[in-house]
Formats: sequence, structure tokens, C-alpha cells
Amino acid sequence: MVSAPVEVNRGSKPCRPRSAIVSSIPGQSATITRRGYRTALLPPTGPGIGLIPQGSRRQGEQASHEWCDPHGRGCVMIQRVRPGFDLIGLVPRRGLFERVGDARVTVVSAPAGSGKTVLLQSWIDAAGLAGRTAWVPVHRPAHDARRFWLTVADALHGTTAGSGLVQAVSAGPDLDEWALVERLLEDLAPLAERLWLVIDDVHDLDTAESLRQLELLMLRAPAALRFVLATRHEVPLGLHRLRLQGQLAEVRGPDLRFSLAETRELFAGAGIELPDAALAALHERTEGWAAGVRLAALSLAGHPDPVRFAAEFSGSERTVAEYLVAEVLERQSPQVRRMLLRTSVLERVSGELADLLTGGSGGERILHELERANAFVSSLDPARSWFRYHQMFADLLQLELRRTAPGEIAGLHRIAAGWLAAHGFPVEAVRHAQAAQDWPTAARLLADHWPSLLMDGATNIIHQLLTDFPAAVLASDGELALMAAADDLRQAPAKARDYYLTLAERAAARVPPERRAHAQLVVLIIRLLAARHGWNLLEATEAARQLKTAEILDGSLLGLRPDLRALAVMSVGATEYWTAHFEDAVHHLQLGVELARRAGRPYLEFTSLAYQASSTWFCSFASAVELGEQAMELARRHGWADEPTAGLACMVLALVRVWRGQSAEAESWLLQAERTLRSEALPATGMSIRFVRGDLELARGCNAEALAAYQSAERFANRLATPSPLVTAAHSFQMHALIRLGENDRAAAAFAALDAHERDSAEVRLSLAALQLARHEPRDAAATVAPVLDGSVPLVWQGMRAQGYLLAAIAHEALGETEAAEVAVECALDVAEPEGALLWFLLHPVPEVLERLLRQHTGHAALIARIQSLLAGSGSDRDGPRLPSEALSDSEIRVLRYLPTHLSAPEIARELSVSPNTVKTHLRNLYTKLGVHRRTEAVGHARALGLLAPIHRR
Repeated sequence: MVSAPVEVNRGSKPCRPRSAIVSSIPGQSATITRRGYRTALLPPTGPGIGLIPQGSRRQGEQASHEWCDPHGRGCVMIQRVRPGFDLIGLVPRRGLFERVGDARVTVVSAPAGSGKTVLLQSWIDAAGLAGRTAWVPVHRPAHDARRFWLTVADALHGTTAGSGLVQAVSAGPDLDEWALVERLLEDLAPLAERLWLVIDDVHDLDTAESLRQLELLMLRAPAALRFVLATRHEVPLGLHRLRLQGQLAEVRGPDLRFSLAETRELFAGAGIELPDAALAALHERTEGWAAGVRLAALSLAGHPDPVRFAAEFSGSERTVAEYLVAEVLERQSPQVRRMLLRTSVLERVSGELADLLTGGSGGERILHELERANAFVSSLDPARSWFRYHQMFADLLQLELRRTAPGEIAGLHRIAAGWLAAHGFPVEAVRHAQAAQDWPTAARLLADHWPSLLMDGATNIIHQLLTDFPAAVLASDGELALMAAADDLRQAPAKARDYYLTLAERAAARVPPERRAHAQLVVLIIRLLAARHGWNLLEATEAARQLKTAEILDGSLLGLRPDLRALAVMSVGATEYWTAHFEDAVHHLQLGVELARRAGRPYLEFTSLAYQASSTWFCSFASAVELGEQAMELARRHGWADEPTAGLACMVLALVRVWRGQSAEAESWLLQAERTLRSEALPATGMSIRFVRGDLELARGCNAEALAAYQSAERFANRLATPSPLVTAAHSFQMHALIRLGENDRAAAAFAALDAHERDSAEVRLSLAALQLARHEPRDAAATVAPVLDGSVPLVWQGMRAQGYLLAAIAHEALGETEAAEVAVECALDVAEPEGALLWFLLHPVPEVLERLLRQHTGHAALIARIQSLLAGSGSDRDGPRLPSEALSDSEIRVLRYLPTHLSAPEIARELSVSPNTVKTHLRNLYTKLGVHRRTEAVGHARALGLLAPIHRR
């Protein structure tokens, strides 16, 4: 590596013919005077330079030469590249570099072609920040906030500073973008080393939700995280606050314009010499516009009369750009010109796809050369296999293609659609088929990949693709009509769901015969999912029955996508779980896990494992724990730990600990489950989590808190369209909590309010027996328990038999029937021992009987010792934060996330596009539910509960 620009003249002796290397200082030029070569300014990324012949070789010839520096300062490499390409180097713009990245937020705002992206990339390279910068390009169209935030998380995770902090997140159907932002804040809270998040083309982020979420991240991120935003125009991000606080740096269009000196430096780096007057005229006519200056440099390279060329063009930026692109294209070989024009229809291009569209070869090599020549082409991935053209350059190429070959455009789109579909890019394939107006192909592609897109959570993309079909095509194509009805169903109020389901069924009937069976199965799955979402268990059960008879579960239906079959099987198993058909549920959910693994669908595997754990709990605590932990391992690996399904897995893991008397571990898992709970949650899930909270508080002896949790579970239950088996259990335990509080009359009233079916259930019978014992009615209690113990009243869970034996033992003890009491307790121990289910012994303690059994050398000595230890330590062991009295709603959570900022209530209202009164109502509800009186208390309490990211040092 040399320490100064190297000049090699004709007197330099070649060291080795046709070999090659150039060294020079990054950011400086090496001047070579040998005919047929010109130097270019080295980019600030490091040594190396490409030069272009001036007609001294045959087309396609490539060669390189190495000269020894006569001054002994090193070797200089000059490499010939394809004709027509100059490596237009990057002029170091150190004055601008000093204005980028130092402030908390830097905005680079200027029209297309102003050099925003080049400036930021060269700033990163010059400052050596490659490993500390997360680069997020916003690609058009950017209708999907979820995909944008997944890209942000992935980019931050890929930095050296963020790799150990930011958790990778995989796509899934239920991901909440606001929760993703909160998770990023939590992950980044310990960030100490400075890290830059660069978002290019922010103006293409065209959803208000995404912009509000980005602003929230900027407001609450740790001081070490800096934001750099590149945009063509102003975006509504509330940057005025940062400007007032002196935390905003702005680089505008005039700042990016090349000075005359910078234009001269760029041209000199490309080996272009112009008289001062001609250079000044060209600079004046381009007005220092970066794209114009770069295009002029490309056009002037090798031009026979550069002075005349510089004087010939004038006009607006667009006119200059069109003229210069035409000049650049004119000077390319036919192969390169053909590739540039035919690939301009693509959002991104690879070498293989370029060759397909041109019918030639060498596309990848040309793309690499274009990128190296800084010719408006940039790579999109570390492997440099995908490239994109600068948007302005692509627009102008498309304009030229429409002018010169309008009849080829539709065919190019069709070819691109076929290649992209075959290589796993269905969304781009559909868009190209639509651009070709090949509506049947576009419809077929979307129908084939629709289930997968749904499972990836790409609902906004699906909606946009559907809207891009003409209305007449949507109405006439059965599969499109089915998807449109499903899309409307997703956004429809509950009362309109039947209407859209009917539309979907009618649409499926119009699908061509060879695809009709597949479409009808899709409708069945939609009906099942809609019924489960609305908690209509009767409809869900019927839809599950039809799926089981439709040859979908045994795999005999040919042509069914593996992921669609996995979804169907998992949905059937989940329905069987909620209807208490646990054995069938375990079978189908195990099959769902296997199919999901085969299909490469981790989210379906995770969901199947969570439901399988919940179903297995009733027959094996150990299996439930193993499956629940597998589900949570998948959740942690993919960033789904805050998803509702993770709440179900955590709930099961907590429940097992509650029954085994492990209150501290149960609390840890239950807090994780409660973090996922919202008032809008599926009522059965919310009811289950609140139910387990009640069990844990009963085990601790916190009877009032237990009662509140069971009442909260009942409020969730009231939203169910069809009663759940869990509702009866919740009523039963609510009676237990009242009895333990000494509220026997209220317990009796609660019993009387139940219908006859519930009163005769095993769970409620056992609660009634506990009430009778509390009222000193042991004979009545023994009579009430007897049908449960002799099997005439069925049990949902056989572990409840232990409760029956304990209540019978207490009744016998009260009646002086000592031996019968001891036999009953032995039976209760027999039932409890295999799983270690000890909760009943805490709710219905029989310490004297246990002591007598120990003296009789019972076979349950170890279990009794454990029970005695739990009884001795019974009582409240709560030392954590007080839990919310009710689940927070999504709207309340959204307001809560703004409380750590300095925004006032009216400002929060503007951010959320609601009225100030609405925000004040949400604040009152938040304070009530959290049991606080001030904003700072609410923030601190929410952080302690894990609802907000922890505080960080600024």
C-alpha cells in the first residue's frame, strides 16, 4: 500500500505482462498516462481501481497490466474492463460526513438522484462503521408494516453491537408490530456501544402505522442508538421536537449538490479533462445535481469532443437525465444495452434472471461490473447475487424500453413471473403477471401461494395484490372471489362473518373441477378458524368433523400443499382441545407437529406443540412440561415469546408448577403468560390464564386475589358464544375462594345461580361438598361426594378424584369415622403420587390424618413429608409487583407505550389519531387497572410487570 498518489509514465517498465494490481490511498486518484487507459478516483472503501480502454482493443477483450513504481513506492495495477464503463469513483465529501450520524437523528432529504444513498454508504465506509450500522432499505411497495419491522430487527441483529442483544424474529400470522417495537426497545436497553440504524427511502414507508411506530422507537430508544433517515420528501415523524431539543441534523438537497471543485475532482478521477469554461458551463446546467454529474462523467468518457458535448445539453433535471441516459446507452455494446433495457422491468435482478430475459449469458458479470463502475447499480445482499437499479435510472430505462420495444414488455413480465414463481418469490411473481395483464396466471399463482402468505402474516400484501386485479376479473374467477371474501372476512365485524363465509363457499363452487376439491377444503379451514376465533364451538366442531371426513388428515387427498394440511390438522386438534376431547386432540396435534416440521413451518410446529402441551396436561404433567418447554424454545428462537400462543404454553408450564406446589416457578411462567394477555384476546385463552392465576393465589392463601382472578376469568367466559368446559371449572373454584374467605352465603348463592347441568357436574358437586363441610354438614358432604367417587358422575380430569377423597376424609373425620378417613386419604395419595398433584392437599388440609398415616408406616411417606412442608410454609409468598386487576386492552397498551416519552396527552392523541378525551379515558383505565395514581408510577409498575422495556441510561 502506498502513501501518496502514484504516477506511472511511459518509462515505467512492465514487471509482468497481463497481470495486475493497483494500489493507492483510499479517496485519492492514481494517474496513469499510458494510452488506452484512464484513472478513476478510488472509492473510500479501499484500494483497487478499474479503467476503461479508449478504443485500443477489440470488443470484449479484457486485460490487465502491472507496472513497478520507479520510485520504489509499490506496484500499480490497472485493469481493463468492458467497453463503455468507467469506474466513476466517489468524491469524499468530508464536510457532509461530519454532519451525518452525530445527532440523535439525521435526516437526509433530497429529490431522486441527489446522491443520498451514495453519501451514506461512503460515510459508513470512510468512518469504518460497517459492523455498527444496520442498513434497512424500504422497497416499494411498502404496505406491510410487519415485514418492515422484521427487516429492522434482522438488520440490527446482524450488527456487531446488536448481535448479542437483538433477538431475531421470524414471520408469523399473529405478530403485532407495536409489540415488535417494544421488544426492540427491551432488547436494546443495555446498548452501550454506539449503533446506527440507517433507513433508506423512508418516503416509501407508506403506512401511518409504520411511521408512528418508527417515531415511538426514536422517542424511547437508548442514546447509543442513532437514526439516519434518507427520504425524497418530508415524512410525518414529529421531528420538530428533536429540532427544538438540538437532537436533529438535517442534510437537504442544496447541501448535496456538487460544488464546482467536487465536479472537477470527480471528472479528474474518471480521466476526463475539460477546460474550465466548459466544466463551469456543465456544472451550471446540471446545477451540481449528483445524478446529472455522474451521468455526464459516464457520457463524456471516451467522447471524441467532450467540450462540444458539455455545451450541447441544458434544461431541467429530468431532461438532463433522459439525455444523459440515452448517451450512456448509446455507448454500450448491444449485449449490455439489451440487458439494461430488458431487466428494467424488475424491482431487483440476478444474473440468472437477466440471462433469461435477454436470452444471452454473462448477466452476472455485467451486473458486477456495473456495480463496480458505480453506474447506478447496487447489490442487495452480502453474496452480491441480487442487484437493483437506482430508481431514477430504472424509470428512465423503462421509458426507453417503452419507446423502443413496447411490444416486448408484457412478454418480459410473463417470463419474470414464471422464473420468480419457480424460485420461491410468489409475491413478485404475481406482480409481474399482473403487470403483463396475464390475469389467469396471476390468479393461479396467488391461489397456490395464498395459504403460505397467510401463515407468514402477509395479510396486507394479500390485500394489495387482490386490489390490483380488475373488479371484473375478481368477480369472474372463483379462486380470486374466494380469497377476496376471506380477505373481507378478516376485517369484517362478527355479525358479517356468515355473509362472507357464504360468499367464499359460493366462490369455491365456481372453481374449475380439477381445483375445486382443494378450494372447498380451504373454505372448510377458513370456516373452522373463523368459528374458533368467534368461539362458536358448535360450528368449529362441525367444521372439524367435515375436515376429518375429507381425507385431509390421513394424507390421501392428492395435490394438497403440506403446509395447508399441517394447518388443517393443527386447527382440528386445537378445536378438540377447547371442546375437551383431549385424546383426539393429542393425536391430531402430534400429527400437526410432524407435518409442520416436514413442511418447514416452525410457527405451525410451535402452535401445535403449545396446544399439545395443554391437551396432555390432563394425562401427564411430565409430557406437558416437555412439550411446553419445546414450544417456548421455538418461541425464543424465532422471537415469538410475546405471542398469544406462547401465553398458552406458559400457562400450562405455570399450571403444572401450581399443582406441584412450586409457587415461585409458577409465578415466573404465569407472568410470561400474562404479558401476552389483552382484553381483546381469544376469550378462552384469557379465561384459562386468569383461571391459573386464581389457582396460584389459592395455593398461596391469597383468597381475595384468587376470587378476583376467577371473576376476571368469568368475564372472559361471558364473551363466549358457546360455553366451554373450563367455565364450569371456573365457577367451581370461584365457590372455593368464597368458602375460604368465609363467604358461605355468597358461595351458596353462586351455586344456586348455576343451571341444573352445571350443578350436577363433578367439579361443582365437589365445591358443594366443601360448602357443606364449611357449614358443618359432614353427612351431606359425604353424600354429595359419593357419586363422584363411585364413577356415576364423570370427571373431566381423573386427578380431581383426589379432591373427592380428601373431602370424604374430612367428612369421615368430623363424624368420628377415623379409619374411613385414613383410607380416603390413602386413596387421595394414591391418585396424587404419580403426577405430584398436591394442590388439593393445600386447599383441603388433613394434617392430623397425614400424621397418623406416617406413624403407620405408609408407603407415601416422602409425599406426605412434601405436603407437610408445603402446609408449614403456606401463606402468601408474593414479593413481586401487584398485577393489573383486569387485562389491558390493545388501545390502553398503545397509550402506555407513549408514557415513558415526554409527550403530553394531547400530543399522544395526535400520534395515535384519536381525540385527547379518548387518551384521558385510557389513562384513567390504566391507572385503575395498575392500581396507581400518577404517570411515573404507571411507567415504573408496567416496567416491573414486563409490559414496558426496562429503563436505560441516556
